Amino acid sequence: MNTGMQTNAAPQAGIKERVQTFGRFLSGMVMPNIGAFIAWGLITALFIPTGWTPNENLAKLVGPMIVYLLPLLIGYTGGKMVGGNRGGVLGAIATMGVVVGADVPMFLGAMIMGPIGGYVIKKFDESIEGKVPAGFEMLVNNFSAGIIGMVLALLAFLGIGPVVQALNGALKAGVEAIVKAGLLPLSSLFIEPGKILFLNNAINHGVLGPIGVEQSKELGKSIFFLLETNPGPGLGILLAYWVFSKGMVKESAPGAIIIHFLGGIHEIYFPYVLMNPVLILAVIAGGMSGVLTFVAFGAGLVATPSPGSIFALLAMTPKGGFLGVIAGVTVATVASFFIRRSKNLSNSEDLERAKDKMVELKGVKKTVVKKVVFACDAGMGSSAMGASTLRNKFKKAGLQIEVINTAIEDIPSDADIVVTHESLAARANGVAPRAEIIAITNFVNDPQYDALVERLSGNKGIEVVEEAKVEPKEEQGILLKKNIKVGLQSVDKVRAIEMAGELLVESGYVDVEYIDAMKEREEMVSTYVGFGVAIPHGVGAAKEKIKKSGIVVLQFPEGVDFGEEKAHLVIGIAGVGNEHLSILSNIASIFEDEELANKLTKTTDVELLYETFTKSQN
Repeated sequence: MNTGMQTNAAPQAGIKERVQTFGRFLSGMVMPNIGAFIAWGLITALFIPTGWTPNENLAKLVGPMIVYLLPLLIGYTGGKMVGGNRGGVLGAIATMGVVVGADVPMFLGAMIMGPIGGYVIKKFDESIEGKVPAGFEMLVNNFSAGIIGMVLALLAFLGIGPVVQALNGALKAGVEAIVKAGLLPLSSLFIEPGKILFLNNAINHGVLGPIGVEQSKELGKSIFFLLETNPGPGLGILLAYWVFSKGMVKESAPGAIIIHFLGGIHEIYFPYVLMNPVLILAVIAGGMSGVLTFVAFGAGLVATPSPGSIFALLAMTPKGGFLGVIAGVTVATVASFFIRRSKNLSNSEDLERAKDKMVELKGVKKTVVKKVVFACDAGMGSSAMGASTLRNKFKKAGLQIEVINTAIEDIPSDADIVVTHESLAARANGVAPRAEIIAITNFVNDPQYDALVERLSGNKGIEVVEEAKVEPKEEQGILLKKNIKVGLQSVDKVRAIEMAGELLVESGYVDVEYIDAMKEREEMVSTYVGFGVAIPHGVGAAKEKIKKSGIVVLQFPEGVDFGEEKAHLVIGIAGVGNEHLSILSNIASIFEDEELANKLTKTTDVELLYETFTKSQN
């Protein structure tokens, strides 16, 4: 009996996880574009014939925005989530195929074609990696995107578009049947639990929104804009915790109420429901009561209120409709407030566990870390050294976790943890919102590295992505003995960077414009990495000025001022691909030997510097 129960539980857990992942992915396509939905909603509320200030000329914006702009943004975002920037472009092109010729907003079509476009171009790029002759990269990239985009747009127009339109018609007919039967309140049986699983944006913008748009065209308002966005059920739950709970839970509830009800961020109340799952019944009851009230008053909105705050609902309410909307929110609040188990609302530890559970469902925190990404502006110097340092620490601790480095804008979507300089943390969070962001001040030996190793010490057994080994022959062209200069007189920081850049130019590694890019990078974030070493390199946009990978080493025994620190070794870097990473790894490992590091800043032996930087890592 026990065996059978465990066997059944595993598939159920797998299905639940897939549903949660699917919901997070759909939400990820919509959330970055909420600003566009708000803009469209405000224009709709103000200027359509039934709006607050009807204006026939300005109302011309409403149709193109809902038909073209919003689906294309969703398609672009979905493609980018899967295939990066090129994936975003292909996602938008593919989405255009389902948009053209449709007479309903193609949100659902965009959610399908966007990720497909990103996936196809990602697989194509992987298939040709390393096979394109030098100098033909841009030609291949542009024409491949154009040709694949054309094919996807045609397939979407001829195949996916009609299917999605037929599905939308079936959903509309089904919902209309529910409405005619007087059973619309039963929709809360699916909507409210779906919200707890973060399917709220998919339900609202993917299903209810398009149906609401069609109804709004005919009637000037739609009840479907109220079904998912009603803040009443969540408000009732939070009020119940505020009144009946104790300790930290009681203290946290008022703040959550403000964020939820006034700010429209419904996710804030999800952990309070997860803490006591029986409260799902309360939010369902609140939702059903609210819908029933909306139906009774004939309430509706002119557009989707986004985010779902009380202010947004009132802003989208047509003239003469305030009573019905406010009544529905109030009734939903009262219903969810009273249908709860007050005796279970006092355990603060349960709230913390519920918050952890919510973070896992949302995808912000992962119990198993597979990939750590070091990111800097260009993805060449600072991040490469930091990655090498942490990679070595992981190996010593027996942690089989992939560690890579990249530019901020190229952080992969499967990154679990992103480590970056504190000045770049906000940008990293924007590129990788699902990853944990660790902000550091020292790429070489930040104290947080050891803390991270200790925290992940139980994360073993993950398959290791094999690191590319750089042959010694390749290293000979990356760092040449003639490009190691020792015993130099101290200069200012700018001149030291110029000297490193001039040496890179002389050796044929970069164009002369790369020097300005190196100075620009230094103005953004210092390239001083600690232990008397600076690694100046160009900003990400300057990669086109790099002819081939190269490294130069300048030694200043008396040091060069890099802010509050002095650099005795100024290592100029121009990186294409991964050829230079083994040398950076050696540089990083040097700092684990303080005596050797001090020796290298004073030695006049070029051979010692060369052998230390280019030694085999096998």
